[in-house]
Amino acid sequence: MNAKPPLTYKQAGVDIDAGEQLVELIKGPVKATLRPEVLGSLGGFGGMFAVPAGMQDPVMVAATDGVGTKLKLAMEFDAHDSVGIDLVAMCVNDLIVQGAEPLFFLDYFSTRKLDVRLAERVISGIAKGCRIAGATLLGGETAEHPGMGASKEYDLAGFSVGIVERKSIIDGSSVAAGDLVIGLASSGPHSNGFSLIRAALAQNPADIDKIFGGQRLVDLLLEPTRIYVQALLKLFQLQRPKALAHITGGGLTENIPRVLPNSLAAHLRKAAWPEPPVFDWLRSTGIAENEMH
Repeated sequence: MNAKPPLTYKQAGVDIDAGEQLVELIKGPVKATLRPEVLGSLGGFGGMFAVPAGMQDPVMVAATDGVGTKLKLAMEFDAHDSVGIDLVAMCVNDLIVQGAEPLFFLDYFSTRKLDVRLAERVISGIAKGCRIAGATLLGGETAEHPGMGASKEYDLAGFSVGIVERKSIIDGSSVAAGDLVIGLASSGPHSNGFSLIRAALAQNPADIDKIFGGQRLVDLLLEPTRIYVQALLKLFQLQRPKALAHITGGGLTENIPRVLPNSLAAHLRKAAWPEPPVFDWLRSTGIAENEMH
């Protein structure tokens, strides 16, 4: 009777060698994100980061997020290089609106079968987002899960930690009647509302390659989320805003009230800002105005 050959991890669907190959490929992009506070090197069990020198009463601020169903569109149109920027942006923008400078970021990449080159593109995008934000890509996890999810699909999640002096926390508590509301332009839908966007696309599939404002609709939809960190850090050197709101899934109507005292409301003059062409298309598909907000 012939004995069965030993069962290996690779036969079970997990290629450890591929994971090690990926680590080697991303060392360059990761190294480009390093801040002087980083201790140790890539490959440790945990990332080590020293508190920046010179702070008097530092407060740590943390945020976590993902990219959501924008990933479905990115996979369909081979846009793996930019979704990492989206991932970083959705976390670090949550930190900066509280006055915190992002220090480091960690990612989680999960897939049924690891495609090393694809994963390298995604993680290189994460590293690019970190460079834009001035944060270190301190570590992460690449997980190969046979039998889970569809073939060639993947999911992304991440979190970031920032720091702010306690006296410099921006919490909206000093907002008063008569204060000015200023909006910083988005690059498009960012990583929000893509379940609704994809539903609109499903009803209007021929629009995907149409030109709006000189660009294809698909490129407008996949434009990476804008990272506001450096612009706001420069602003902080001149004047500390009383409140900042990161406009994410709840839109204008749900996120702005989060930073206002209970007795106040914001009045927005809709005609005061130019609307990017991608939103003109969304409105044209029949999406209700309250959903547009």
